[in-house]
Amino acid sequence: METQTGKRAVVIYALSHPDGLQLVLVPPEGSPISKQVPQANHQTLRREVKKFYHTLNDYTSNSYLPSSQKLYQWLVAPLATELDALNIDTLIFSMDAGLRTIPLAALHDGQQFLIETYSVGLIPSVSLTDTRYQSLKNATILAMGASEFPDSTLSPLPAVPIELSTILAEVGQGKLLLNDQFTLDNLKTQRQEASFDIVHLSTHASFPRDRNYNPYIQLWQQRVGLNELRQMQWYAPPTVELLTLSACETAVGNEQVEMGFAGLAVQAGVKSALASLWKVDDLGTLAVMTEFYQQLNQETVSIKAEALRQAQLALLRSQVRIESSQLVGTSRDISVAKSLVNTPESSLSHPYYWAGFTLIGSPL
Repeated sequence: METQTGKRAVVIYALSHPDGLQLVLVPPEGSPISKQVPQANHQTLRREVKKFYHTLNDYTSNSYLPSSQKLYQWLVAPLATELDALNIDTLIFSMDAGLRTIPLAALHDGQQFLIETYSVGLIPSVSLTDTRYQSLKNATILAMGASEFPDSTLSPLPAVPIELSTILAEVGQGKLLLNDQFTLDNLKTQRQEASFDIVHLSTHASFPRDRNYNPYIQLWQQRVGLNELRQMQWYAPPTVELLTLSACETAVGNEQVEMGFAGLAVQAGVKSALASLWKVDDLGTLAVMTEFYQQLNQETVSIKAEALRQAQLALLRSQVRIESSQLVGTSRDISVAKSLVNTPESSLSHPYYWAGFTLIGSPL
């Protein structure tokens, strides 16, 4: 990874045991380094993760900070000396069951967020991680989504056409298919007929924890479940370098499929998946996605994890913000419907708007 991209990474295994948390750092060279965190026993850790997840969804307060700082002290601080000595800039976490929904970008050391120091990503396992590098500077994208639906029970998504057209302009080459063109057959056909480095799907999705309800990604008039996603033959060449699922809850699942649709896609052959951990805000999604694809084309950004980091930092630092019904600070100012603007100006800095997006699979 360092040879190909100039980035120095480590893999950090976080293993939850009844008597504490075990961290195993795998450095670029040398033997793994193991640390024990006895105060973060299985029950205590799970309770804090759940609290952190829920408090982050209140974008009107900083009530997430105590949990954020406690989890930082358990998951990152014990390895800080080693990370500094190794000059690491990218953290690749392989998390135990129950820990994979942690929005790592929002961990806080008391002074700053984790992404202000490191690029961050998640992997299901090292064996499922494709470490071959391909630049996405001249990528082609298949951008598909729906802003309205025949099913009247589904709310419209007026930001979707703006999101898709903007990211297609950022990437520069590809195809946009909207509404009645957004079908499973069309998705399969497009992938068979052309080579797309990136597939971006923008729509409704849900991964209910209640076993009586089935998880789904909503296409135009069809819900795609877990089995349909498995059957998409993502492993068939050419490789999809990046699958972006910008809908809600696409990186969260249950005990059997804990990384949700994104984890399944990586297991099925997608190199990397960018997805969400909660019911994301429309404007936050538009801002993160627009900035992410812009960053992918920057000469100083060599990997996807760094592009996501820079996009999240742009919102955190209010470099990308809302002003007078416009998203400003991106490569082009974007007008948005006033009905979408229900937040104060510059309010996209709260981690609720940006920390829910996570990269699963290869960070390259």
